[in-house]
Amino acid sequence: MGSTALQPLVAEAAKEFEAKYPKVTVQVSGGGSFSGLSQAEAGSVDIGDSDVFATSNMTDLVDHQVAIVPFVLAVNPDVTAANVTQQQAKDIFTGKIKNWKDIGGKNEPIVIINRPKSSGTRATIQKIVLGGANYATGMDVQDSTGAVKTAIANTKGAIGAIGGAYVDSSVKALSYEGVAFTATNAKNGTYKIVSPEHMYTKGQPTKLGQAFLDFILSKDFQGNAVPQLKFVTINK
Repeated sequence: MGSTALQPLVAEAAKEFEAKYPKVTVQVSGGGSFSGLSQAEAGSVDIGDSDVFATSNMTDLVDHQVAIVPFVLAVNPDVTAANVTQQQAKDIFTGKIKNWKDIGGKNEPIVIINRPKSSGTRATIQKIVLGGANYATGMDVQDSTGAVKTAIANTKGAIGAIGGAYVDSSVKALSYEGVAFTATNAKNGTYKIVSPEHMYTKGQPTKLGQAFLDFILSKDFQGNAVPQLKFVTINK
């Protein structure tokens, strides 16, 4: 359980793993990165998925990095702006810029869709885009990446951060610092809103847990499912 940004990749791995080993069942759920970390630390789950590194007091957790996720600043399709700089995005999420006309869009209020404090996506955007500054108050908070995407798609003037795997025609991905979101740009480092994806175990994984991690890190899965789902392979 844990990161909903990583969930599409883990769900696909679970489906393929179960097909390969019919007697095995892999349960996948969301809940947010910090929930995944705390549940793994408590021993309530075999693997906790996270967009962020475990905190320094979680000394029992072992990190298994499985992919790189590009995060996308997605907007409702009615938003005419196509690009944001880091400073503009920071000013939007901290509440300094409140209307799209202030960055070259049409005269339309900006509606921020965000995740709760348990979210690794929220923490990653706060670190990379906001430079550690606090988010604006009074935002629409949704419990999962999928719910954020749906809210953006259904709300005029909306903006929020979602994992690249969730981008489809219902939302529009903004370029960031003049660089479009593509797997190639994320891989070559020109697209900057990226983060390693972690699967944490309490101590060394069980035999079955290790087999699942090995499957995700296999050449076949990294070469096929990872790019198909708009992640970037972790293998060098």
